Amino acid sequence: MPSKSSARLAALTVAAVCSAASAVALTSPAHADSVRIHDIQGSTRTSAYAGQKVTDVAGIVTGVRTYGSSRGFWMQDPNPDDNPATSEGVFVFTSSTPKAAVGDSVTVTGTVSEYVPGGTSSGNQSVTEITKPTLTTVSTGNAVPAPTVIDAKSVPAAYTPAGDTAANGSINGLTLQPSKYALDYYESLEGMNVQVEDTRVVTATDPYAELWVTVKPHEHPTHRGGTLYGSYDSQNTGRLQIQSLGATADFPMANVGDTLAGTTAGPMDYNQYGGYTLVASRLGTLRSGGLERETTKKQSRGELAVATYNVENLDPSDGTFDKHAAAIVNNLQSPDIVSLEEIQDNNGATNDGTVAADVTVNKLIDAIVAAGGPKYDWREIDPVNDQDGGEPGGNIRQVFLFNPERVSFTDRAGGDSTTAVGVTKVHGKAQLTASPGRIAPADTAWANSRKPLAGEFVFRGRTVFVIANHLNSKGGDQGLTAQYQPPVRSSETQRHAQATLVNSFVKNILDVQKNADVIALGDMNDFEFSDTAGLLEGDGALWSAIKSLPKSERYTYDYQGNQQVLDQILISPSIRRGCDFAYDSVHINSEFHDQISDHDPQVLRFRP
Repeated sequence: MPSKSSARLAALTVAAVCSAASAVALTSPAHADSVRIHDIQGSTRTSAYAGQKVTDVAGIVTGVRTYGSSRGFWMQDPNPDDNPATSEGVFVFTSSTPKAAVGDSVTVTGTVSEYVPGGTSSGNQSVTEITKPTLTTVSTGNAVPAPTVIDAKSVPAAYTPAGDTAANGSINGLTLQPSKYALDYYESLEGMNVQVEDTRVVTATDPYAELWVTVKPHEHPTHRGGTLYGSYDSQNTGRLQIQSLGATADFPMANVGDTLAGTTAGPMDYNQYGGYTLVASRLGTLRSGGLERETTKKQSRGELAVATYNVENLDPSDGTFDKHAAAIVNNLQSPDIVSLEEIQDNNGATNDGTVAADVTVNKLIDAIVAAGGPKYDWREIDPVNDQDGGEPGGNIRQVFLFNPERVSFTDRAGGDSTTAVGVTKVHGKAQLTASPGRIAPADTAWANSRKPLAGEFVFRGRTVFVIANHLNSKGGDQGLTAQYQPPVRSSETQRHAQATLVNSFVKNILDVQKNADVIALGDMNDFEFSDTAGLLEGDGALWSAIKSLPKSERYTYDYQGNQQVLDQILISPSIRRGCDFAYDSVHINSEFHDQISDHDPQVLRFRP
């Protein structure tokens, strides 16, 4: 999954300016005079009037957006029809600061347009808008139409209809059924004044002044106040993104489990960063749920503690080293082996050919010592410049930290950025041909992606094979609120090929030594129930140990109101067989607005 900062192209999440590149071409009626808003919106997702000029469309202004690239206002017809599928609200795009105020009774003449936030290639649904408007103010100071209350009773339990196979899986042309499907319900309110009451926060406030709440607190709850994404078939229908029409400085800094008490109200919008969004002109009062960062149990003398931690594009210029160090020492209890993902080179995103990361790694090690932790040693392999994806110039890679007072690393020459590590049999036991080494770095599965780092460790006389991974991200996948249902997950193709290679390599080890202790861990960028996980586990070579936790605790990442698994530690049968292991997803980041990474670290403790 792309980091939340790198995935964003603007400081504020708003529907972008209408453009020909992202407009939907539709057949239009011959004339479009004297229409009402509900006529324009219609009972499907796209307007029958798209591309046509409409005259003197009447409404009351319910919200004004004076910032960003999508300036304009929302208006709503105070005299609704009797069809719940037809929205009574619409956004009027003015491009410049609109000359309208909440409570104005206006008429608008302009062109109906369907705009797809993120462009048509994103697969997103479109927003029905009136563009190139001529505005006439009829009167001012009018009462705004009462907001429609969105709550657990009004949102259906089913998420979305299946797409029309004759339209490549699109739901755009299907008649809305707002009493049956949640996405249809939200679409039927597009542009209208809506409100929620006393809603629980399920994704913390991010740097773009937005958060997510649920109107269904009992829908797949996690044990710390979030909402679990447990399968492709168990969507969370109560999730809703909240933004503000006011100053971002006044936006509440919320954590998961907090509550927006009272009324949060404003127009219903749709954007490329999460879909349906309540753009609040009135925000509820933040009430803390008291969430605290977790601390895992310290490993005993005979236990080996192995962790994975995505430190989100860490480079020497970052100000988070002390906080990462404190997390490793205090919250993770100084694991014996730590697989770090997203360690950048010594000058970060400066794209000048630098690939070494010794400055980055040693700065973190020194910070760990200063925090009271051990003096870790480390191993890694520098990538070929600009060949492993991530931020251009950053050259992210996986790095092994290990505590030499507790565990030793078996160095075996021959591993470099382009040479594939293999498995040999020595004295009846498996051995890597190079340690550290990279798995099949020349295979096309790893094009523009991080190659797995394999190494041999010895703990109390027993060899443990550890494979650090950072699989292909979900960038490019269609969102859950896409017009195509089910959404296309295009990133899986490469990730599945990668998972197959990792599984094959583990099998090579187990073919030589059936009882070998093998751990494959890292940011797998996919769920524990996904086909990616199934391929990693293939034929019982590995098992994702996060599945040993109760379902309500299985999450490492919080995205758009869904708590989900991206980071995993998979174990070989010799580790799993005796059930003599403990697993902990240590929630220190994903649920908090002041996170230092968007991932929660994972810790496995076991007796080799």
